[in-house]
Formats: sequence, C-alpha cells, structure tokens
Amino acid sequence: MSEARYAGRVALVTGAGRGIGKAIAERLHAEGAKLVLADLEMKNAQQAALDIGAADAVTFGGNLADCESAQRLYDAALGQFGKVDILVNNAGGGIIRPFVEHTPQTLRETIDRNLWTAVWMCWLILPSMKSAGFGRIVNIGADSVRNGLFDHAAYNAAKGGVHGMTSGLAREFARDGITVNTVAPCAVRTPQYDEVEAVNSDLIRKVVSVIPMGRPGTCDEVASMVAYLASAEAAFVTGQVISVNGGSTML
Repeated sequence: MSEARYAGRVALVTGAGRGIGKAIAERLHAEGAKLVLADLEMKNAQQAALDIGAADAVTFGGNLADCESAQRLYDAALGQFGKVDILVNNAGGGIIRPFVEHTPQTLRETIDRNLWTAVWMCWLILPSMKSAGFGRIVNIGADSVRNGLFDHAAYNAAKGGVHGMTSGLAREFARDGITVNTVAPCAVRTPQYDEVEAVNSDLIRKVVSVIPMGRPGTCDEVASMVAYLASAEAAFVTGQVISVNGGSTML
C-alpha cells in the first residue's frame, strides 16, 4: 500500500468520531489524504484527529441533517484546504425496532441521520467536484436493504434512499470525472455494536445468524473497500452498491 495513494487529495468523512467512520479516516490519512472529520459531537471529531495523528485536520461538530450545519462544514473544509476531492457519507446510525413500535420522532430521526445527511453533503459538494473534473463519493449503505432484515424497515427506508441516490448521481455525473458508489456492510463490530450487545444479546445473535461466515465484519474490512472506491484504480467503477457482508446476501 502506497503512502502517496491519496497525495494531494482532501477527504471529508462524516460520522468520523468512532467506529467505521474513524477507521475510514485513518486508512485514507495513512495513504496521504488530508482530512475533514465531522461528527455529531465536536469532541469526538477532535479525539479522532488526535488518535489518527492528523494534526492539520479540520474537525467539525454538528447535525448534518440540517442544511445550514452541512454548509458550515463545507465552508470550513474550503477555508482550510480549498477543495474536497473525496466525500465519504458515513454519518448515520439506526434506531432498530419493529416498525409499528416507532414513533413519529424516531422515524424522522432515522431518516434524518441516514438519508438527509448524505443528501445535503452531496448537494453541496458536487458542483465543485464537477468544476474540478474529479470527485469520489462513497456512501455507506446497508446490506439489510437487500435482505430485508427483521426490525430494519425504517432504517432500510433511509439507507435504501442512499442506494437509490447513488445510481442516480453516478449516471448524472458519469462524464465529469466523478464516481459515486455505496459500500453496504452487514453487522460490523463497532462501539455501537458492543453497546447493543450488552443490553440485547438476543438481537445480536439474530443479526449474526444470517451471516454465513458466522461473525460480524470489522471496521477495517469496510474501510478497505471504501479506500479502493476512493482511489484512482476505481475510476471505472460507478453506480455500484458493493456489499461487505460475510455472504449475508450473494449476487
């Protein structure tokens, strides 16, 4: 792996404070990218920058489901680096429960976290990517959209929107040097996963039971696919939803 793979590139990673987002940011930085790290809480973004060793990283705290907050993040990135070459829409997090046990608030929060965050960031960043003639957008979707996992209907509504946006944007910007893809993990061993397991181990066992490999994925395994899609090697890959799932769906 070349440390210069992303030399001169600026990568903006949302939901970068821990788990998958932090692993993605660490991988991109290790291969030369400058970082813009966003999280709901500023302290989490700042700690991630310290842990990664990205002294010049832009760190941001705020709810990116709000357009004005997303705009402030983009402005901060431009103020420091003048551009964004790679956008990783990782912000999300599911409120996982049977559909009729949701409330209007939890339904709206699920859609906001997982769909609107990605919509606003793409809408803000794509014009400058088009002007530059280069861009890599990698969304984090969900394998549960494909397998109809129990208790995931609301979450799948949001992530399914991300999958659909991926193909639409990929076609729209295919001749502008921009690729748009989605990485769709199954269960991944993150701090959030461990928190759920501590209070509802039965749910975790059910989720893992549909994975032929019999285990959750790791953050690094997801980050590896993102790193490929963000690279020059993936210039002819666009509009794809690529599962990192231990075989929980097979195509």
